[in-house]
Amino acid sequence: MLDELRSFIAVVEEKNFTKAAEKVSLSQPSVSVHIKNLETYFNTELVMRSIKPKKIMITDSGKLLYRRSKELLSLFETMKDELKDISNTIKGHLRIGATLTIGECLLPQFLAEFCKHYPDIDVEIFIGNTMEVTSMTKALRLDVALMEGALHTNYFKQNYFLEDQLVLIFPQDHPLVTQPFSYNLLQNQRWLTREQGSSLRESLDSFLAVHSIIPKNKVAFSSNYAIKEAVKNHLGIAMVSNYMVKDLSPKDNISVLKINDEYKRGFSYILPKDLRISRVTEIFIDALLLYCQDLTRF
Repeated sequence: MLDELRSFIAVVEEKNFTKAAEKVSLSQPSVSVHIKNLETYFNTELVMRSIKPKKIMITDSGKLLYRRSKELLSLFETMKDELKDISNTIKGHLRIGATLTIGECLLPQFLAEFCKHYPDIDVEIFIGNTMEVTSMTKALRLDVALMEGALHTNYFKQNYFLEDQLVLIFPQDHPLVTQPFSYNLLQNQRWLTREQGSSLRESLDSFLAVHSIIPKNKVAFSSNYAIKEAVKNHLGIAMVSNYMVKDLSPKDNISVLKINDEYKRGFSYILPKDLRISRVTEIFIDALLLYCQDLTRF
């Protein structure tokens, strides 16, 4: 959202999309998309464009958004400076657990940002399946754990921070690519999945049972990457997190299908119950929530 607001401010001040794009170091089409996103988000016209002569006019809504955007960005810069001052004084050790999808697809990018802002916090990561992560959290060997799916115990406080869409993946020459989708096409298939004790395995087993799908067999992997590579090499089909396949390219030879009834699960963080968490853990959770809010915008 901040990038869109910066583009809009530049358009208002320059009265020209090309000059505004130069000012914010973006292409002119990117600036146009930013303005369109804002108009869609606020459900109002911000900029009126005329073809001859080429000029733009700012609507009353646009003038209001311009003033508020200037105030917001000024406040944001002040806040950034204040947080920088705080981060320079925050030190400590943080033990983080994560289940495999989060550990492979979400955590590395987030930690790069987190450690940039808090360079004096030492971070230790453990990645495993749901049973392993919850067991370590219960034993107080982790300060906080990030996991997929729901807990079946009341030992922890669980708070959801992101929604995960589950999708089907299969080789690009699979019949599912050329035929209208039917659950019958999923019968007698080799399913590639995670080991027992993982949220992904639990989700797949539930999906197969609900739709009365009988697999030819199942092949269990302890790695999401291995599942993706096995699908690519025609070993079978799989149900995976959308975050695992969002960066696929044509050369990966994998097709993705969203399931009609939209199987979803939540990403959550868990903490031991009735235990006061450290300031470093609080900072980590707050930063994670802000990061995931940005992920879901637009």
